[in-house]
Amino acid sequence: MREIVLINITGEDCPGLTAAITGVLAQGGVNILDIGQAVIHDTLSFGILIEIPDNGRSQAVLKDLLFTAYELDQQVRFTPVSEEDYRQWVGGQGKARHIVTLLTRKVTAEQLQRVSAITARYGLNIDHIDRLSGRMPLDMPAEQGKGCIEFSVRGEPADPAALRAEFLSVAQELSVDIAFQRDTVFRRNRRLAVFDMDSTLIEAEVIDELAKAAGVGEQVAEITERAMRGELDFRASFKERLSLLKGLSEDVLEDIAASLRLTEGAEALFAELKRLGYKTAILSGGFTYFARKLQQQLGIDYVFANELEIVDGKVTGVAVEPIVDAQRKADLLRELAQKEGLQLEQTIAVGDGANDLPMLGLAGLGVAFRAKPLVKQSAKQAISTLGLDGILYLLGYRDREGLR
Repeated sequence: MREIVLINITGEDCPGLTAAITGVLAQGGVNILDIGQAVIHDTLSFGILIEIPDNGRSQAVLKDLLFTAYELDQQVRFTPVSEEDYRQWVGGQGKARHIVTLLTRKVTAEQLQRVSAITARYGLNIDHIDRLSGRMPLDMPAEQGKGCIEFSVRGEPADPAALRAEFLSVAQELSVDIAFQRDTVFRRNRRLAVFDMDSTLIEAEVIDELAKAAGVGEQVAEITERAMRGELDFRASFKERLSLLKGLSEDVLEDIAASLRLTEGAEALFAELKRLGYKTAILSGGFTYFARKLQQQLGIDYVFANELEIVDGKVTGVAVEPIVDAQRKADLLRELAQKEGLQLEQTIAVGDGANDLPMLGLAGLGVAFRAKPLVKQSAKQAISTLGLDGILYLLGYRDREGLR
């Protein structure tokens, strides 16, 4: 008669340990039903669920394993598992799986407790917990830190909207980001990433900088802010703001372009996306002149933005059709996906304003980056604490896998 046993081994990690343990099991003709191993700060946690076909040999196998573990200075524990419990465990296969990602400058116990408590309250079981970020020195300045913990959870929440709302509330309270997404084959198989430009790839709204140079800065900035919050139609507000720039000399464009600062993590993100074979694009309600500068700097494949019409060295203040507004961004995302032979599930869209919401909703992974409250609440995912390269964590990439 067969016997099912869960073996838990803990102790200081050392080379050859797994080979030694499985070697004992091999001599006993044991079948492996499940296995998992983790090492934290050189301390091993090793679990094996085994089936011993011949119950008469179980004592000998477990005795040999206990002796081998002692020689390796490991602690070992045996837990019998009934066949009924095993059948229930097997029956759990096929349940929905999700990924909960915690992004923060410094990981704290309170953050983990709040996230794990919410997942439990909504009936989700945590299967695995992994650290995706690199090892952090103790003296790392708080503003430079970068921490990411990934939870692999099993089950389907009864109320996904309420779950997301709780995560968003805790994220705001603790100044962290919490992403919740279904774990699918597409998660690490996305191949097109599109980005808004102003306040996403760069730390400015270019039209506001142009307005300052034209002497209408406060007036235009107020309109921009209301448009980004979704209080004004983007197309109408864009035309209104552009008209206020009439007569601005084109000489100021180069100075403004030179002063623009890339958002934290932009260079690291694009270097990694390029290494991974992604196509990238700027889909911006800003201006092509500045988007082309970024294209050269970051190696971006496609640029779609608005033309800043200049006649006799002066900005005309007239909008050139087609204007890249919210619907145009979504349409362009769809067109680029078709051009690259990709499903929309294989696309990523990143933006900060209300005019980005249609493309964020259309993409397989839509990320509201340092966005306005309305956009954060409406988007699938949001990042506000880390830089743009934090998006790689949402794809499941670890720091040690890439260039960062």
